[in-house]
Parts: sequence; structure tokens; C-alpha cells
Amino acid sequence: MTTLPEGAAYKCYSVVNPIHSTIYFSPDYGEELAKLGLEDSTAAYFVGRAAAMGRVGPGIVTATFFSFSHELIARHIPAAWDVISPEVALEARWRAADSVLRRVLGEEATASKEMAEAAELALRATEGCSRLARPLYAAHADLPIPDAPHLALWHAATLLREHRGDAHLMTLVSAGLDAVEALASHTATGKGMSTKWILRTRGFSPEEWEAGRQRLCDRGLLTDGNELTEAGERLRQSLEDETDRLDAAPYEHLGAEGVARLTELATTFTMTARQNGAFPADLLGKS
Repeated sequence: MTTLPEGAAYKCYSVVNPIHSTIYFSPDYGEELAKLGLEDSTAAYFVGRAAAMGRVGPGIVTATFFSFSHELIARHIPAAWDVISPEVALEARWRAADSVLRRVLGEEATASKEMAEAAELALRATEGCSRLARPLYAAHADLPIPDAPHLALWHAATLLREHRGDAHLMTLVSAGLDAVEALASHTATGKGMSTKWILRTRGFSPEEWEAGRQRLCDRGLLTDGNELTEAGERLRQSLEDETDRLDAAPYEHLGAEGVARLTELATTFTMTARQNGAFPADLLGKS
């Protein structure tokens, strides 16, 4: 392992992760599952991300996803597995990832030597990941690597995303934040998912959202105007710093030169995806 320039690992992650995330904001996966009888888009999200763990119950999904209402999850899991098996759901997810990336990146980019290079670098980074205490990462790490370079990159981005995500949940629990508090404090930074999107997708009511904000106020982390206090800013920064520490291994394994090159390549792909409408304009923000 090598020492990286400050911030290089997170910068790399921040441009690789959107390559994976394109699937969540496109209709492709929902359409694939609808053909198989599962028509609810919320159920499609839970099935798609949980399928690598097998036919798990709602408790496992709540524990590993963290930022969703258990009641919302329990409305769809395990009932969805009676409609579509995890194995079939994973096959549909690959088809959806293929169609999404071809659309938002273009056929030329998906077939380029730069795509193959990015896939090779990202997969090399995943060699430094650890399964220990990282259930979502570990489940996805057991899946086979696709042959097509754009799907291999998407798979590697998935592994890097879940590796960091599992680590981040460790920090949230250590800080004593529940799901709503974690979401609300992140939204208050202006860098997290907007309140509108959280209430639309996470299964929490406006009353639960406001109660979570009030708990943050009571802890001195949030103002009545929904701005982070100095203590709140310190907490959010400490969460990111600790997550960076827990997620450093794959990027250290790749090395400074590899991280810089993967960042360069992934930045181009992510910018292209954004320009082609891969993500909603109002996804991030405080409102």
C-alpha cells in the first residue's frame, strides 16, 4: 500500500460512484422487473440491491440499507421474492445496467479502450477491499465479474460503493445517529439528498422527518432554521473523515498513479452521464 495525496481517495470514489448510481434514476431496471411481474418501483430498488444477499427478510434489508423506514421495506420484502427470485433479479439488473450505460454514455464510450482501462483499474482497486463487517459489499463481492468492460466497471463501482457505504454505517451508529437523524444532518450540509427526495423515497413521514430534526436540535447539532451548528459541522466532518479512513484500503492498493488515472477516466464518464440526464436536477440540496 502507498500513501495517497490528501483527498485523492474520496475524489476518486466521488466520480466512480455515480457510474453505479445511474441505474437508480432510470426506468430500465423497473421495466425489466415489470416484465417479470414486479411492477412497483420501490420494490424494484429493494430487490435489486438486496438480491446479492439472497432471499433475505425485511430485517436484514433495514439493517444493511439503514436509511429507509423498516415499515416501507416490510411492505415489499419478503413478498417480492415470491414474484421474482434473487437470481432472476440479478440477471435483470445486469440487463438494466447495460442499457442504462449505453444510453447515458453512448455506444462509442462503452466500447472504448478508456472504458476497458477504467474497468481494469477499478477492479484492481477492489482487490484491496475487505469483507469483514461489510455485508452488502461482501455479498456483491461474491458475484461473478462480467466480461463486457462497461459492465465490469459498473460492477467494480458497485463494490466500491457498498464497501464505503458499509463503513459509513459503522460511523453513523458509533455517533448515535438513527436513519432520520443521519439523513437530516447530511441534508443540512447541502451535499445530501434533498428533503423532497428523501420524503419521496425513504418511507418516512413529514412528522417523522421533523421529529428527527428536532432531536438533532436537542443535541445541539442543528439550528431551528435547519442549519448545522458548529458542533453539527464538526460531527459531519468527523463522520466523513472516519469513513475515509475505513475506506482507504482499495485506493491505497491501487496506488497514487492508478487512483489519479481512474479519477480522470471516471470524471469523463460521470460528466457525460450527467449531461445526458442520468440524474435529477433537484436530487441534492436542503429543500
